[in-house]
Amino acid sequence: MDEPFTPPSTEIVAVWTALMRASRHLRDAVEADLKQAGLPPLDWYDVLWEIEQAPDGIRPNALEPRLLLPQYGLSRLIARLVAAGYVTRRPSPGDRRGQLLHLTEAGRSVRRAMWPVYGAALTRSFVGTAAEAEAPRLAALLNGLTGKAPRPQAPIA
Repeated sequence: MDEPFTPPSTEIVAVWTALMRASRHLRDAVEADLKQAGLPPLDWYDVLWEIEQAPDGIRPNALEPRLLLPQYGLSRLIARLVAAGYVTRRPSPGDRRGQLLHLTEAGRSVRRAMWPVYGAALTRSFVGTAAEAEAPRLAALLNGLTGKAPRPQAPIA
């Protein structure tokens, strides 16, 4: 039997709205800076970074839970990354139908070129704000919403 609907509190709705607005604002700022620098979109960076963290390769379906893209969007993005020469697909050892994604040197190079632009946008967005001072607490709260431990999302190189 379904439980009766209990609407969220005004405070929860306010948090949700602020979270969505902040996310959109920060993402738009990073995207604009990458575009102005003539670099690929932020989704490309995220996929390249995840593949780079798997030196022995990673299955496409293992990327999906790590990213904010639906499966069909990820498949298309991987195809574009392969076409751009940033990623290769190789057969998975012991699994004739499976494949592993590997980063090419061009992919590593473009990902590294994107990071200073991406990092600068983050710095501009957070430095001197209450969010910077509360970053560890804010990260813990947001990670608590997902039930997942934090993972590094961007390298310092």
